Amino acid sequence: MSTQSPSYDVVILGSGIAGSTLGAVLARNGVKVLLADAGTHPRFAVGESMIPQLVAWLQVLAERYGIPEFNALADASTINETVSNTFGRKRHFGFMLHRPGHEPDPTEAHQFVIPETLTSASHLFRQDSDAYLFRVAAGLGCETRQQWRVADIDFDDAGVTLTGTDERQVRARYLVDASGFRSPLADHLELREQPARFKHHSRSLFTHMIGVRPFDDVVHAPEESRPPVPWHDGTMHHLFERGWFWIIPFDNHELSRNPLCSVGVTLDPRLYPKPDDIDAEEEFTRLVHRFPAVERQFEGATKVREWVSTGRLQYSSRQTVGRRWCLMSHAAGFLDPLYSRGMSNTFEIIHTLVPRLLSALADDDFDEERFRYVEELEQGLLDYNDILVNCSFIAFSHFRLWDAVFRVWGSGNTPATLRINHALRAFKTHGDPSVFDNLEKAPHTGLWWPDSDDFKALLDKTAEACALYEANVIDGDTAADRVLELVRESDAVSPGFGWKDVNSRFIYPGHREMAAFLEWAASSPAPELSTIGRESLDALRKAGIVLPSTAGTAGNR
Repeated sequence: MSTQSPSYDVVILGSGIAGSTLGAVLARNGVKVLLADAGTHPRFAVGESMIPQLVAWLQVLAERYGIPEFNALADASTINETVSNTFGRKRHFGFMLHRPGHEPDPTEAHQFVIPETLTSASHLFRQDSDAYLFRVAAGLGCETRQQWRVADIDFDDAGVTLTGTDERQVRARYLVDASGFRSPLADHLELREQPARFKHHSRSLFTHMIGVRPFDDVVHAPEESRPPVPWHDGTMHHLFERGWFWIIPFDNHELSRNPLCSVGVTLDPRLYPKPDDIDAEEEFTRLVHRFPAVERQFEGATKVREWVSTGRLQYSSRQTVGRRWCLMSHAAGFLDPLYSRGMSNTFEIIHTLVPRLLSALADDDFDEERFRYVEELEQGLLDYNDILVNCSFIAFSHFRLWDAVFRVWGSGNTPATLRINHALRAFKTHGDPSVFDNLEKAPHTGLWWPDSDDFKALLDKTAEACALYEANVIDGDTAADRVLELVRESDAVSPGFGWKDVNSRFIYPGHREMAAFLEWAASSPAPELSTIGRESLDALRKAGIVLPSTAGTAGNR
């Protein structure tokens, strides 16, 4: 046991997007922080696709804690003007189903365009966004120590002592590990579950490339079957049985001068075991060769860094908070990049951890019960994502079932974002942080729309149908019929946008559709909908925004 007084209030291991954001918020609030990392900046990272909830949580952190620098990442134009001109734009989630040896059927495609009234999302070029946040943290007062690897961790009643491989020691009152999979804290406390508890299985291959062609230029599809927004303007998901490719361009914003594209594939190792006789690049090439349209997209493309090939991506921890420590976000566990939930989860966890940690530091009381909700949130975010992604991988082999799962996922996204925006708007008006405490009172912690019992039931029933299909108890059409009927009957799913209409595969909510959604929500008997509907409409009117008439709402196909 050390008798040395702590030199820092908090040591954060990992200076990526999670550690630097947390460090910036803590330092802005007068906390003495050491931001330590085994590596340095700038550096390669994947996890580049933003979603509306991510942007909403980032805006909450910026407003609540007075860090306007965060807002540079919350708009696709501003980030290119303020951080660097290397970022793409994410206008949509795009999905196309593929079968080996065949051209894709253009009717087996989906697109969900992010409503412009919600956000302007980006494709983050992580070496630049992460370095920017690291500089923000340092500028706000974080001490930094890069290329410093932890060799030993020792907790005592007064704090924690960390010893580096260089034998230098630091003392702190609290430790946050935001380092990711190779977590020194998880190793020290033997926190990893073996094997990971999740149903979903996938491994991955990925890199950055130059010369990847826009999918719009290579897909053989008549004009009338193409989506309303070019595929190249968003994140493209090429789906196949038990796997998917991602295409995340950084050159699709008019201010970007970055020709690179993030590419990768995740696939179920139970169906596609990792080969030991070829390298990652050759395996990727062979996979692409199976799907003609995907292969054309990569004609002439060249990697700009070596390929990464992983084992099973999924890992989990039996515990994520304890006395004087927290495993944060990707140090606690990981599922799969499908639906791009990783960074959104990270910012939500930061928002949940910060007020508890500030209070614990002020009271000098680090009892883990104070952090119980952080544990519940971290585990819930992983478990609900497991349900969703596992259903999706099961459904990729049957288009109608995948179509049904797509509608379940998508229908919860807009209310999930609006609830955060509603709290932020109330905070800006009244300055009372208790509006954020109310978000934590939702009954289904970790679900992307946690307030709705009906939506939770819809997801559970979807999982049941997918499990029966996977077990060959029912066929794919029967499973799809069950889920689609649930979607049509659910009070949690808006009749607008096209979620209930199987003929609407391209979901494009313009101002008219958003007006219809808000009016539907405002008239709902469910308080989790009526409140955000009414107050969102009021806020738009007060801002002088005139919404169009919703009579004859259209726009999806």
